[in-house]
Amino acid sequence: MSIRDVYIVDAVRTPIGKFGGALAGVRPDDLAAHVVRALVDRSPALDPARVDDVYFGDANGAGEDNRDVARMAVLLAGLPVSVPGVTVNRLCGSGMEAVIQAARAIALGDASVAIAGGVESMSRAPWVLQKPERAFPAGHQQLHSTTLGWRMTNPRMPAEWTVSLGEGAELVADKHGLTRDRQDAFALASHRKAAEAWAKGLYDDEVVPYAGVDLTRDECIRDSTSMEALAKLKPSFRTTGGTVTAGNSSPLNDGAAALLLVDEDGLRETGREPLARIRTSAVTGIEPQLFGLGPVAAVRRALEKAGRSFADLKTFELNEAFAAQALGCLAEWPELDPEIVNPRGGAVAIGHPLGASGARLAGSVAHQLAEAGSGTGLAALCIGVGQGLALVLER
Repeated sequence: MSIRDVYIVDAVRTPIGKFGGALAGVRPDDLAAHVVRALVDRSPALDPARVDDVYFGDANGAGEDNRDVARMAVLLAGLPVSVPGVTVNRLCGSGMEAVIQAARAIALGDASVAIAGGVESMSRAPWVLQKPERAFPAGHQQLHSTTLGWRMTNPRMPAEWTVSLGEGAELVADKHGLTRDRQDAFALASHRKAAEAWAKGLYDDEVVPYAGVDLTRDECIRDSTSMEALAKLKPSFRTTGGTVTAGNSSPLNDGAAALLLVDEDGLRETGREPLARIRTSAVTGIEPQLFGLGPVAAVRRALEKAGRSFADLKTFELNEAFAAQALGCLAEWPELDPEIVNPRGGAVAIGHPLGASGARLAGSVAHQLAEAGSGTGLAALCIGVGQGLALVLER
């Protein structure tokens, strides 16, 4: 069996909304449908019926994104009912996992044209109530928020594995001696790079605003923040000696992203020049409490599979779940030039809508390679409960 080349023809995303912000009134299945429809409309030569499958990442899936949000997006976007859809979950890596699974299907000849993406509305994530152990309970029942993190944890899990995500970031800061000032400086740089990228129009070809919502730019970017302002924020997870704050962490967000993937036949049908080609990917596991360092081994494995090194990279999009987490990964890649990492800002500024982030990163790398004209790019994320995911693209 011959392995087919897989091309990214286009990539779009919504502006990323803040928790309770401009996109909070939009259902996640509508957000997903919006980017699917936008992607199809941007390739008018392609018959939508030619889409063999739609893969979408979604980390929570407990609310309006239930019952296979990928298929719901297909129907709500007005694609032919013959187009199927599947929803995948690798927590924070779900959107990238969707891209990888779609690319794998095309590479193996199971599909010629596919859409892959991700969605999350953390604002609209519901509270859930477990069923009682017996009928007619007399006592109060507990609601669990599905917005973020552990809930209904299995008591067999070791306590050191089930610390909060923020405490996990603190553990990475401890491991690598990452001071509060270093984390705040990293966060400040993320906001400045993101604000500058928007001012230069670098996101104009990528971002598709949601009709009827007054949001044309990522909502969490703070143009006027400073080291002084960041220093005033209290640690969020450790009352004594804590370094991780709301200012040097990614916020809670709403958004969606999608990519159009094709083989050679699909490429001819679109009549377009591809942004990039998917080279390879890798996934690895790590101790759950050190989830922030999950990308370290995944990135090295992906580069090795691609026959590339850090020196070959033109751009690298690393998800910034926390400044401490990103800095911890960078500390373990001494060969990597940090100047090529997140040149247009990262999740601390842009936001981290869980299921969408991996697709956003992959799309951003593809657009950057297209603008450069050639080169190798890489996207990677840490994943809660201790995993790392990496994707290598080329042009």
